[in-house]
Amino acid sequence: MSEDTSDSTEKARLETLCKRPEFLAAARARRQPANAMLVQARERGDGSDTVRVGFTCSKKVGNAVARNRAKRRMREVARLTLPTQGVPGWDYVLIGRRDATAERPFELLIKDLEYALRKIHGPSR
Repeated sequence: MSEDTSDSTEKARLETLCKRPEFLAAARARRQPANAMLVQARERGDGSDTVRVGFTCSKKVGNAVARNRAKRRMREVARLTLPTQGVPGWDYVLIGRRDATAERPFELLIKDLEYALRKIHGPSR
């Protein structure tokens, strides 16, 4: 298969956002709320075939244990969903919500991220 063609079953490589400027750039771009999280997304425009993702939770989510649990769940949802549904060359930031991210059933978390991605990459903005 040629590198130029994109196949919907093809899996993109995932990388993690680590630096503050990367998170700030995503915060200035598109955002889509879902029941259990807020998804921020931006097109990098660097022609890369990787999908980059970052995770954050504010102190409103709870103490360190609650924030870490929410981020662990978002990391797993991203690991399962973004390689197939994320768009290569885009950055995504998943922001946890208080009383939602940590308690929501896992299947619904996956559906929330899929919904947000459909809205972000849909035909009209």
